[in-house]
Amino acid sequence: MLKKKSLLKNLIILSTISYISTVFLFLSGSIKNFEFKVYDLLSKFLNPSKKSDKICLIYIDQFSIEELSKQGITWPWPRQIYAPIIEYLSEAEAVFVDILFTENSSYGIEDDKIFAESIKRANNVYLPFALSKEKKNLDMESIKKISYKASVDVKLHYNSIIFPINEFKNFSYGLGNVSISPDEDGIYRRIPLFFKVEDFTVPGFVTSYFVKKNLLEIKDNVLLIDKTAIPLNEGNLLIKYSRIENPFHIFSFLEVLDLALGNSKNHDSEIKKRFFKGKTVFIGLTAPGLFDLKPTPISAKTPGVLIHATAFENLINKDFIKVAPNYITLLIMLVISIFIPYAFLKQHSLKVNILVFILSGLILFIIEVFLFKLSIYIEFLPSFLSLILSSIGTLLYTYAIEGKERSFIKRTFTQYMDERIVEYLLNNPEFIIPGGQKKTVTVFFADITGFTTMSERLSPENTALMLHKVLNTLTEIVIAHAGIVDKYIGDCIMAFWGAPVRTELDQINACTAAIKCLESLREINQEFSEKGLPSIKIKVGIHTGDAIVGNIGSDRLFNYTVIGDTVNIASRLESLNKFFNTNIIISKETYSNLTEKFIVRELGVIKVKGKTQPLTIFEVLGETDNINSDKILLVDKYNKGYSLYREQRWNEAKEVFQSILEDFPEDGPSKFYLMKTEEFLSGKELTEEWFIVKMEEK
Repeated sequence: MLKKKSLLKNLIILSTISYISTVFLFLSGSIKNFEFKVYDLLSKFLNPSKKSDKICLIYIDQFSIEELSKQGITWPWPRQIYAPIIEYLSEAEAVFVDILFTENSSYGIEDDKIFAESIKRANNVYLPFALSKEKKNLDMESIKKISYKASVDVKLHYNSIIFPINEFKNFSYGLGNVSISPDEDGIYRRIPLFFKVEDFTVPGFVTSYFVKKNLLEIKDNVLLIDKTAIPLNEGNLLIKYSRIENPFHIFSFLEVLDLALGNSKNHDSEIKKRFFKGKTVFIGLTAPGLFDLKPTPISAKTPGVLIHATAFENLINKDFIKVAPNYITLLIMLVISIFIPYAFLKQHSLKVNILVFILSGLILFIIEVFLFKLSIYIEFLPSFLSLILSSIGTLLYTYAIEGKERSFIKRTFTQYMDERIVEYLLNNPEFIIPGGQKKTVTVFFADITGFTTMSERLSPENTALMLHKVLNTLTEIVIAHAGIVDKYIGDCIMAFWGAPVRTELDQINACTAAIKCLESLREINQEFSEKGLPSIKIKVGIHTGDAIVGNIGSDRLFNYTVIGDTVNIASRLESLNKFFNTNIIISKETYSNLTEKFIVRELGVIKVKGKTQPLTIFEVLGETDNINSDKILLVDKYNKGYSLYREQRWNEAKEVFQSILEDFPEDGPSKFYLMKTEEFLSGKELTEEWFIVKMEEK
């Protein structure tokens, strides 16, 4: 039995094992790659589908390369081909050219000079540099010029910088590192904002814009952009991609080049020079042969320049995905590791446990999806892993360890109660703790009439045979009608309804069982007759009231039973059948919850020996739908006579009872009240309690 102390002990053990196991898997990184996939799915389906009007992408695509090749301009293009576009974009807020120019043009110095002059005139061009782990001579003057002076927590350290050639480096408005690395599974989900080169902190490609504009500051070790904290995860910005394919204005390089040179055949084009005014433009490679297509959560082939553009858009709009700190995840795991074992240990139903598991998983899913929609990311898998491990661990424990206890309960109680009630006890073992509880129950006594005398004339073998047959039949009927067989007292069977589960049908089920017991005697007596054994009769008493229900007894031996005055009254009612020559007597408390399903008549108000309070009792004659019309006529006439008797109209009552006995000479209640009527007619004194029948025998 799962007592409170046992529950607490098991809860602590199971929760601790579950939590430690999950924390180990979480902190060891074993599920990290799986978590990446979950994050990708969330990004693909839940990220916003907005499009930015302030950012434009100019793609050096396959179309541009092929068309220029037809004009004799092969890749790599001469640098001066970029000059018209740079000049055309001179009114843009910023132009990021995502191409490394670390070597001089193969077309000569003049080619580089033309491009450099366009960069100088535009005064808005940001060029990339690359970082290397190799130790090389550092251009200290250039590094100092671009380095960020504030102290920033940087995870990535390098030994050297590969700058663009001097012509471009000196005229560019800003410089930043363009080299980024994917996560462990090769997907680009995050981007560092700063890098370390020896003791210098240098900005990333798009970060250089915010450094140049003095939009970044450090306060209390937190990186702020225009007074808003940037939620860095291990020094990286988690990129919030748009889930649509083209979240920015996208143009082909050749299309813009033709406009810049005035060669465009489309005179109605919307991308006039003024279109780019105030916008941020990114120029990058998308042609497959140029190897700048990278996998992201949104697409397997994303242009590298789009990654930088998305990071820039996140920063400029302060639109970030905030990663919940690990302690939040650990706290959620702890709550799950405690709740699931507690819920499973309190409720042993597999169906209920599965429902709890599904609902818990659904609630977790809804919460985390809702938070992700709010741009708050809490790792999914640790919570679900905690849910799964705690559920499996608790179920294994429950069915392996507590299975012994359940087997004991089932083996003990299926002997004398309905399986549905046994299942209830298995799921609620606290109801069978020693000592019991006060409950309203309906107690049933059925006794074989004259069995003691009968057994004296029979051999022990035949006596045992008859008793077994009768008690076995009555037991099956009681159990079939949701009752609990409490005990056998010689030739008497005691049963009850209302515990451990009380229903509104308890009294109805008890009375139905009593009627079915009487009906079963016909077949039993026919079988006894064929074997030369005497016929038997049974009498039933039923009473409803409060009693103590539970495991009554010692620590070694106990019995799930009911005790109290209600039991005694039910036993007395069974004995009253011999005074009224009836078969089933019930109390008013039982009768009050019956329906018109039964034919019932009042037998009167009695006071049994040893009791001060009188009882109103009734006889159950049968079920309304399964009784012959003669008995219905008998009850109608009896009720009329009984009413006359209570009104002290003795002569009229006598006539009615005599009339009944002419048709039903064996009707005990009519005989009883005919006798009482004649007593009053003969001059018996009327007392205040004249209508109460006092029984001097138990």
